[in-house]
Amino acid sequence: MEYIHIQIVNLNELEQLQKIGRQTFWETFSAFNTEENMRIYLEEGFSNEKLTAELNDINSEFYFAKFNGEVIGYLKLNFGASQTELKDKKALEIERIYVTKEFHGKKIGQLLYNKAIEVAKLKNVEYVWLGVWEENLRALNFYKKNGFVEFNKHIFKLGNDEQTDLMMKLIL
Repeated sequence: MEYIHIQIVNLNELEQLQKIGRQTFWETFSAFNTEENMRIYLEEGFSNEKLTAELNDINSEFYFAKFNGEVIGYLKLNFGASQTELKDKKALEIERIYVTKEFHGKKIGQLLYNKAIEVAKLKNVEYVWLGVWEENLRALNFYKKNGFVEFNKHIFKLGNDEQTDLMMKLIL
C-alpha cells in the first residue's frame, strides 16, 4: 500500500467532507435501508449547514485519510458537550470512521482508529466510546478486535426507521 496521509479537515474542505460522508454512508447502509430513508438521512446528515456547524465546533474534529491526494476515508471525533450521548469530560467519542468500499481490507480504518486513540491520549481522556449499528458486523468485529466492550444500547433514527446501536467503550 502506498503512503496514506491522515490530516485534520478544515472548513474549506467542506465539499470533500460532504462527498466522502455521503458516499461511504451510502456504500455501508444502502443495502439494508429504504431509498427514501437513505435520501432523507444523506440530505440532512450531510447538509452544508450541519457540516459547517460541526467543522466550526471546537469540541469536534474531522480527519481525512488521503491516498495520492484523494480522500478515501474519514474520522469524526467529539469531546465534552459535543458528544452525541455521554457528554463526559473524561471521554472521547468516535462518532464516525468510514472508508470507501474500494479501500476496505487495506487497514485504512485501523489508521483512522489509531489517530483517534492518539488524540484521546493527547487529550488525556480516561476512555473512548462509540455507537455501532447491531447489524454492522464488520464494524463490531473491528472494534472488538481493538478491545472495545459493549456497555449499553441506544436508538439511531434513519429516516422513519428506528435502529439499535450497541454502545461500546475502551478504557485507556
